[in-house]
Amino acid sequence: MNFELFIAKRIIAGKQYKSSISSPIITIATIAIALGVAIMLIAVSITSGFQKKVRDKMTGFKGDIQIINYDNNNSDVSTVPIDINQEFYPKFKNIEGIRKVQPFANVGGIIRTPTDFEGIIFKGVSSDYDFTFFNEYLKEGRLPNFDQDRNREILISESIANRLQFKLNDTIQTWFGAENSSLKFKSRKPVIVGIYNTGFEQFDKIMLLGDLREVQQINRWEDNQVGGFEVLIDDFDQLREKGNEVYTSIGSTLNSITIIDNYPAIFEWLNLLDNNVWFIIGIMVLVAGINMVTALLVLILERVQMVGILKALGSLNWSIRKIFLYNASYLILKGLFWGNLIGLSILLIQKYSKLITLDPETYYVSTVPVDINVLAILLLNMGTLALCFLMLIIPSYIITKIRPSKSIRFA
Repeated sequence: MNFELFIAKRIIAGKQYKSSISSPIITIATIAIALGVAIMLIAVSITSGFQKKVRDKMTGFKGDIQIINYDNNNSDVSTVPIDINQEFYPKFKNIEGIRKVQPFANVGGIIRTPTDFEGIIFKGVSSDYDFTFFNEYLKEGRLPNFDQDRNREILISESIANRLQFKLNDTIQTWFGAENSSLKFKSRKPVIVGIYNTGFEQFDKIMLLGDLREVQQINRWEDNQVGGFEVLIDDFDQLREKGNEVYTSIGSTLNSITIIDNYPAIFEWLNLLDNNVWFIIGIMVLVAGINMVTALLVLILERVQMVGILKALGSLNWSIRKIFLYNASYLILKGLFWGNLIGLSILLIQKYSKLITLDPETYYVSTVPVDINVLAILLLNMGTLALCFLMLIIPSYIITKIRPSKSIRFA
């Protein structure tokens, strides 16, 4: 039998324990742990969800890695074409972890209405394009049909549609800057077959999605010429590594750039959020630990006579300390249980009801995103339990200072 655990269970189950002076202090300590764990869970899940959501939206528009010409400019417009017949297309044979390689071409232009106009980027894609991202955020209509010989169908963002008062199946007037043509601008009348809304206003307010062949015709390119290639990878955490592998595997006239290198400011901002999370975790663990230290000291001082009797009966100091550490561990586990229950309940409500909204102009998302990672939750709970337990070892040393001759005098 574990003697220390047996005594600890008797203390926890005892009515005297529940009605003693230490009861409100223990309750406060348990509540502090529960609230701390709930706040940590919410902070970790929301931060992770926010980072993942923004990252996924950026790669949905741009891919994880872009392969373009060295002669290309720094804008989103494709100016110098690339031959589509490359060794790495449609698949990298010597690099693992590449999910897809898809061609694209961008051309800049404007949408014109009788009363207004709007600058846009027309992104042309082929029939093998991965539409998973746009299908997820499709609000109305359908995806363009690439089986047609002449495809004038486009996806347009809800942001542009609302500003210019467009609706599904409207034919719109667009003008594009024509490369390699005697005409400065070329007119096109695409048909809106789908309206999407990603909440990423930086791209939503300018991006149209249509057929790659339309861009080729506008720029007077050959059928085998594209603006570049988007590379999608399986694991975003390996982006740097895969980016270097792609760079060394393509021709000397081509350049590859990762989404992080293309938009460093946004990803630096996302990485700064990790510092805030670590700060919150540190503060919450410290507060919970201090409350548990206070509760443990009160428990010990309230049971000085019991400590003296156990010492008189031959119990060692460490054995008695273990009794109180077991007791404190129970309180920590109780706080963790309620903290997880509260935190996960709030997260699940937000995940499925999307009650809390955000300004997409500022945060790139329209609602607070949630990413519930089971491994992160387990590590957070284990870390909190371990750190709080370690913080209690030193205060329990006070038991060694209790003398049986004085503590049991008035027993």
